[in-house]
Amino acid sequence: MARVVVGSYMVRYPLGGMMSYVLQYLRGFERLGHDVYFVEKAGYANACYDPIRNVMSDDCACGVDIVGALLERFGLADRWCFVDAHERYFGLSRGRIEEVFRTADLFLDMGTHGAWLGEATGGVRVLLDGEPGYTQMKMEQRLARGEPLPQYDYYYTAGRNVGTARSSAPTAGRTWGHLWHPIVMDEPPSTPTSPSGPFTTIMNWQSHGRIEFNGQTFGQKDVEFEHFLELPRKTAAPMEIAVAGKHVPTQRLEQAGWTVRDAHAVTASLDSFRNYIRDSRGEFTVCKHVFVATNSGWFSDRSAAYLAAGRPVVIEDTGFSDHIPTGRGLFAVRTVEEAAAAVAAIDGDFPRQSAWAHEVAAAHFDAERILGRFLEEIL
Repeated sequence: MARVVVGSYMVRYPLGGMMSYVLQYLRGFERLGHDVYFVEKAGYANACYDPIRNVMSDDCACGVDIVGALLERFGLADRWCFVDAHERYFGLSRGRIEEVFRTADLFLDMGTHGAWLGEATGGVRVLLDGEPGYTQMKMEQRLARGEPLPQYDYYYTAGRNVGTARSSAPTAGRTWGHLWHPIVMDEPPSTPTSPSGPFTTIMNWQSHGRIEFNGQTFGQKDVEFEHFLELPRKTAAPMEIAVAGKHVPTQRLEQAGWTVRDAHAVTASLDSFRNYIRDSRGEFTVCKHVFVATNSGWFSDRSAAYLAAGRPVVIEDTGFSDHIPTGRGLFAVRTVEEAAAAVAAIDGDFPRQSAWAHEVAAAHFDAERILGRFLEEIL
């Protein structure tokens, strides 16, 4: 049994999609019989989002309450620690979490930006990049400015093509391993024979600003969605997006035939996030421009959740189709015409497409298989 510490963020953004993402790792390691802990730090001022008041502040009370209750629900009540902007510890005490780190076999940093490296004195330290292309560009820019980078024993990325000839993403001089985002396959999918719900997705219009690298500008989903704006007019299936972020062109989307929902409302809790997926006919989604333009090979943890629920997925190709079979339950598309054809194929044989979607999830994203192989590579 290994002691595994996972660093990411949930308290700072306590919405269902983020909590689902982190839980897959925590529960996946636990399913393999390992001793797992979750850690997080505020890291900067006004880092904590309160979804009830819709404000950013240093007050972590809402996130602490939500995440504490969530982890207790899954048997992890005494396995987490959050440090706020004033260096106050919630969950495990400072002394206890420092002892956990000293005796840990692995620290998996999934987005703390090195905040816990001072405590991670024992075991192997691994950086897991969930923003392939963007992360490496930011690293290259820091190196060009003469700034040191946090040091890890291994570097992994969710971009399957990063570090290979298939992708134009830089490497920042690191050797990158590859890890699909896992999904815990513990609930049988529901498979209605006559689905009436819409094709949906949950997305941020602009997660962060654009980045310039080597004379090119790389954007977010706002850039890629333009290519698929007319999809509702090319299919009879209802199309819906639950969207958050800056500069969402709600009126323009609705005029093109999209139903627009508030992403924060549909992901207010882990259960509402899961229910939104289960009430969907399937997913249609675009990917961030930087993922597509670099052919990074990224695949969404949210799309994996749709597949596991037996909901077919139509997703813009980032190069992942070089590694995962498509055309049955999962469709990789580059144009709006390909997306419309994929939607028609799903609607034409939904029961089998639903079963195939679940098979894809089990074959390629099962948490125990993915994380077990990962641990064999690094420990």
